[in-house]
Amino acid sequence: MKTLNDKKLIVEEEFCKGCGICVAFCPKNVLKVKNGKVLIADIDSCIQCGICEMRCPDYAIYLGGK
Repeated sequence: MKTLNDKKLIVEEEFCKGCGICVAFCPKNVLKVKNGKVLIADIDSCIQCGICEMRCPDYAIYLGGK
């Protein structure tokens, strides 16, 4: 995974219910839902804004540290 500022985008698939809220709020279209789970489709476009993390009701996606 691409890292910026020592962070990386992480999806905890076991927590993801595939609601698509993070996908809808992502300003760079980094995420997509496939087979009922969120996938990182375009990590190179991620600007690490944290909106996906903030909007996920199940804490299934986040920007992790080192």
